[in-house]
Amino acid sequence: MPLPALTLLVPQSRPVPPDDAEADLLALYAHAPGVVRANMIASVDGGAWGPDHVSGSINDAADWRVFRVLRALADVVVVGAGTARAEQYTQLGRPDGLEHLREAPLELALVTRSGDVPPVLAQAERPPFVITGARGAAAAHAALPPERVIVVPTAGDTSDAAGPHAGAAPPHASDVDVAAGLAALAEHGLARVLCEGGPHLLADLLAAGRVDELCVTTAPLLVGPGASRIVAGEAPAATPPQARLGHLLHAPGTGTLLARWLVPRA
Repeated sequence: MPLPALTLLVPQSRPVPPDDAEADLLALYAHAPGVVRANMIASVDGGAWGPDHVSGSINDAADWRVFRVLRALADVVVVGAGTARAEQYTQLGRPDGLEHLREAPLELALVTRSGDVPPVLAQAERPPFVITGARGAAAAHAALPPERVIVVPTAGDTSDAAGPHAGAAPPHASDVDVAAGLAALAEHGLARVLCEGGPHLLADLLAAGRVDELCVTTAPLLVGPGASRIVAGEAPAATPPQARLGHLLHAPGTGTLLARWLVPRA
C-alpha cells in the first residue's frame, strides 16, 4: 500500500512526507515506557465500524501509515477477544520496514471473560497472552501454555483463584480487572501498551483511569445508524476527563484526520 503524504496541522503546520523510515512520525508518536495508548477509528458521524461491522471498511492508507508506527513503538497490543475474532487477528509481526526499531517480537494480549481463544491464535507459533478472570481460567489454561495465561480479579472476586493481583475489583469492571491485567503485562516487561479496542474494552480502560493517550482517526465517511461509538457502555462518565490535543495530522488526498489526545489519569 503506497504511503500517502500527511500534513501536520497542530501544533504547527508542516508537511510530513512519505518516508520508509518514518522518522517524522516516530518522533511525533514517541512515548515513555508505562504509557497506555489506545488507537481507534471513527467515521465523521461517530461510527466505529462500517457496514460489515469491522473497522477495516472505514480505514485508509493514511490510517494505515500511522497504525504501523504505533505498533512499531509498542511492546504489546491489547485487544478484546471479540474484536480479535471480528477483525481476524493473527500472530503479530514487526511492521514491514520498521523491523529495526525493536528486537523483541510484538506481543498480543487478549482480554476475555470466557477464556476462549480463537484457534488461529491458540495454535500460533507464539500464542497471545490471555487476561481473564476466574470464570475463564480453565478455558484459557486448556488452550494456552500456563505462562501465557494471566488470571486477574473479577467484579466482587477477592479469592486466591484470582491470582497474584487479586483485590477488590473496581465497580466499573465488566468482569475482568483490566488495570490488574496491565500490571501483570508490565511484570513480563511489556511496558508500552497499545490498545486497539473494541469499544467495551476501551470503556473499561478509561473507567479504570488507565488510558494516557487516545489516538483517533476520523474517516471522511458517514456510516449512518447502527455502528457503536469507539467507547461503549451503560452510562457516560460522571466527571469526564479533559483531554488535551497533542497533535493533529491531515491527509490532503482524502480529508482523513489523525489526532493524538493526551488524557490525564484519574
